[in-house]
Amino acid sequence: MHAHEMISTHPHVQGSTNDALIRCIEECYDCSQTCTSCADACLGEEMVAQMTQCIRTCLDCADVCITTGTLGTRRTGSNEQLIARMLEVCEDACRLCAEECEMHADKMEHCR
Repeated sequence: MHAHEMISTHPHVQGSTNDALIRCIEECYDCSQTCTSCADACLGEEMVAQMTQCIRTCLDCADVCITTGTLGTRRTGSNEQLIARMLEVCEDACRLCAEECEMHADKMEHCR
């Protein structure tokens, strides 16, 4: 099931979903997959040694995004303060990753 459908069935949600949070969850999972794929593509480049920082930044961003999406998905109990902080960290990780990938975007399509 897609995130919205699954979360809406949670007994503590009772159909009353936070659509903005669900969109963030979905975007976090999507970003994690994209960053993982980009890091993997960087590993396949002939100049892989020069891509170390980009690979690291992409993998860090992927890990932060997947963790943020996972924490946001949990609806039992509450930890809104942690979720808010993780969203801030996620935003920083995505910005840093975008800045790093932009340095290679003119040579590598996967970094665009």
